[in-house]
Amino acid sequence: MGCKALFIGGIKSGKSKNAENYILSNALTKPLYLATNEFFDAEMLQRVEKHKQQRQDKFDTIEEPLQLYNVLKNTDKTVLVECVSMWINNMLYHGYTQEDIFQELALVCTLDNDIVFVINDVSCSVVSEHALTRLFVDINGRVAQYLAAQVEEVYQNVAGIVVPIKTT
Repeated sequence: MGCKALFIGGIKSGKSKNAENYILSNALTKPLYLATNEFFDAEMLQRVEKHKQQRQDKFDTIEEPLQLYNVLKNTDKTVLVECVSMWINNMLYHGYTQEDIFQELALVCTLDNDIVFVINDVSCSVVSEHALTRLFVDINGRVAQYLAAQVEEVYQNVAGIVVPIKTT
């Protein structure tokens, strides 16, 4: 079936938990959790540990901060990609371009397995004085639009409440 759903919301909006619940209720077998996070500091490690506790052993987990397609092409499992925004951050940090980011996502969206994406909505803020931050926000918004067009379902997450904004 391919790209299935997108969960979008602000930080701590409940999008990860809602996406996990969605995928667990729809997957026929134990799903794959593709964690894109790189560990830059102790606080980030604490966030990751909370996510691990939240999902317990309900998922098989693979950590891959950059090469999504290379991991996903070798599985037929239902996949939760958590989080696309962190992946974009990683790609920019490691010198990849916007074109590289979209090429990778286009490859991922050619796969047959059901894929659920989680992305931060970073568009409701002020325009940053820092060029790299502006680039990240712009690319994140474009990626959200691209994924929303590719998937069958899109869910906005606000204060732990999931609101369908595109359904089939």
